[in-house]
Amino acid sequence: MISEQMSTHISAQINREFFSSYFYLALSAQAERADLKGTAAWFLAKHGEEMTHALKMYHYLIDQDAPVQLHEISNPPAENHSVMAMFESTLAHEREVTSAINDLVDLALSEKDHATNIFLQWFVTEQIEEEATVKDILGRLRLFGDQGQALLLIDNELAAAAKTMGQAATADADATSA
Repeated sequence: MISEQMSTHISAQINREFFSSYFYLALSAQAERADLKGTAAWFLAKHGEEMTHALKMYHYLIDQDAPVQLHEISNPPAENHSVMAMFESTLAHEREVTSAINDLVDLALSEKDHATNIFLQWFVTEQIEEEATVKDILGRLRLFGDQGQALLLIDNELAAAAKTMGQAATADADATSA
């Protein structure tokens, strides 16, 4: 049985995941306005991933017969003016999410809630991958720049990555709803 405290904290994380989805949707719109279709597609795929993460947690609480507490979602931050700034804010955001997931794991461990601890390990692994991916993109942006041909190359790579992410998100969503 999941504790009321754990349920409340997971509900707060659901809200963070919905905010993350909103955050990436805003970045996708900014990239679209800059005619960066691949970057926009990548951020839109991230939007879908974050929705899937929120729903995984939602279903976990439902499966645990715990209440789901949904809260207002804050506005995403103001526009970034370069692709570099978009990905720097993305890395900062993912690090905040990692910290929040780690706090949930710490709570699960302190409560000896083994089921929730096991459930959260998927998110721990996911955050390692999320941060590594964004650091890789930032590394290329810093190396090659976020202008001209270098930006076109990176934008094309992000378009290809978005297709893969979209396929994975669809599979995750199907598994979550089953």
